[in-house]
Amino acid sequence: MLTASMSISITSVLLPTLTQSFSATVPEVQWVVFTYLMAVTIAVVSAGRLGDLFGHRYVMISGLTLFASASILCACAPNLTVLIVGRGLQGIGGAILVALPMSITRNLVPAERLGAAMGVLGTTSAAGTALGPSIGGLILTFGDWRMAFWLLAIFACVTLLLTLAAITPTSVQRKATLQELDLPGSVTLIIALAAYAFATNGQHTDNGLSPYILLAGSLFAFSIFFIAESRTSHPLVPITFLRDKSVGLGVAMNFSISAIMMSTLVIGPFFLAFSLELSETHIGLVLAVGPAIAALSGIPAGRITDRIGASHAMMFSLVQMVLALLCLAFLPLWLGVVGYIIALIVLTPSFQLFLAANNTAVLAGATKDQSGRLSGLLGLSRNVGLMTGSSVASSLFVTMLGSKNILDAVDKDIAHAFSMTFAVAAGLALLTLGLSLIKCSSRLCVSTETPT
Repeated sequence: MLTASMSISITSVLLPTLTQSFSATVPEVQWVVFTYLMAVTIAVVSAGRLGDLFGHRYVMISGLTLFASASILCACAPNLTVLIVGRGLQGIGGAILVALPMSITRNLVPAERLGAAMGVLGTTSAAGTALGPSIGGLILTFGDWRMAFWLLAIFACVTLLLTLAAITPTSVQRKATLQELDLPGSVTLIIALAAYAFATNGQHTDNGLSPYILLAGSLFAFSIFFIAESRTSHPLVPITFLRDKSVGLGVAMNFSISAIMMSTLVIGPFFLAFSLELSETHIGLVLAVGPAIAALSGIPAGRITDRIGASHAMMFSLVQMVLALLCLAFLPLWLGVVGYIIALIVLTPSFQLFLAANNTAVLAGATKDQSGRLSGLLGLSRNVGLMTGSSVASSLFVTMLGSKNILDAVDKDIAHAFSMTFAVAAGLALLTLGLSLIKCSSRLCVSTETPT
C-alpha cells in the first residue's frame, strides 16, 4: 500500500523537471501520472480475480516483480515514450499492490481485529501519499528525477522480500482455464474504464473524440459488460455481489466518498491561491495537513471500528463528514486559512473512519475465494470515484464561478463558488448517510458486529 500510493504522489513533483529533460509540453508529461492511474484503474478488478484463482501470495509476488522491473525501466528511460510505457506497466503491478493487501489481510487477520488492520492499511496509504512529494523534492535537490524510480524499485524489492518471508503458501497453486479467467469480461471492462478515464480526465486528443462521445462509449461498454457477466458461469464481477445490498451499497458508498475526497484536493488549491492569495509554499503547507492527519487517524479509526462495530462507525463517520464539509464550505469565508485548516482537521478523520468501517463491512463476510474480487471492486470504486470527483467538482466550481477563466473572477465570486461546491459535497455525504442507513437496516450489518 505504501509503495503503490507513493508511486502516484512522488511523480507529481517531477513533472516540471521532466518537461525540461525531454523538452516536452506540460500536457505531454502529464501522461506520466495519468497513465499510471489509468492502468491501476483498469487492472485492479482483474488483479483481485487473479489472486482468487492462483493464490494471493503468488500473484502478489508477480505484481511486486512487475512493479520493480517497470520502475527500473522508468529509471533508465531514454525518452518520454519509454517512460510512459514503463508507467503503464508499473500501474498494472500497482493494481495488484492496491487490490491484494485487503484480501490477504481478510484471510490472515481474525474478524475481531479486521477493522484495526484496515486502519493500518489506511494509515500506510495516507503516509505514502504524504511522503511522496517530500521525498521527490529531496531527490530533485540532491540528484535527478531518475533516482525517484530507483527508489520505488528498492521499495518494491524490499516489499518482495518481506512478502516471501511473511506470507506462506496456503495451498498448491493450480492452472485456471480461459473460461475461469473471463477474458471477454476483462477486455470489455478495460475498454469501458479506459474510455471513462479519458472522458473524466480530459486527456483526449483533438481527433473528434470529445468527452461526451467517450462517456457514451464507456456507458455502452459497461452495459455490455453487465449483460455478459450475468450470463457467464465464471464472471469477473459476479452480479450477485452487486445485487447483495451489503456489498452493492458498500461499493456505491465507496464511490461517492472517494469523489468527495478528490474534490478537496482539486478545488482547495484554487481557493487558497486566488481567494486567500497564499503563496505556493504556504499552499503546500496547508494541503499537507490533510495527509498528515490521515496518517495519524488511520489506526485509531480501525480500532474504533472494532470496538463499536462497522455499521455504527460508518454512520458516525458520515455524520461527522456532513458537518465537516459544511465547516469547509463556510469557515474559510469567516476565518480564512485558519478556518480551512480547522475544517480539514475535522474532515480527514471522518474519511479514514469511513474507509476502515466500509472495507471491514464489505470484506467481513467474504469467503477466501471471494475476497480478492471484493477487494478489487473496492479499489475500482475508489479510483472511479476519484476520477469522477476530479471532473465533476471542477465543472461544478466553474459553473458556480460563472467564468471559465478564474483569473477574471473577483475574490468574492471565487469564495462563493468554493462554498457552494462543498455545500453540494455535504449534500452528497448526506445522501451517502441515507444509503448507510438502508444498508444497515434489516440486520444487514450483523456479520460485521459479531465474528463468524
